[in-house]
Amino acid sequence: MGDRWHIEVDRSVCIGSAQCVHRAEDAFRLDSARQSHPVEPDTDAAEQVLEAAENCPVEAILITLAHSGEAVFPPED
Repeated sequence: MGDRWHIEVDRSVCIGSAQCVHRAEDAFRLDSARQSHPVEPDTDAAEQVLEAAENCPVEAILITLAHSGEAVFPPED
């Protein structure tokens, strides 16, 4: 993929399903409140991270291009 991504988790939306951890265990962790957070907010683009965002049941994961802020997921309408 080659791009750098910025990953955010909207903790007001996250329900702690851990789907992100199951799909991208090196990229996400659950804290003691079972809220997800990225291990590294700025990271190399990776298919597993995109799959984690796409499979979040409440769409709490936001991915943007690190250099421009352009939306990767969810895509802008």
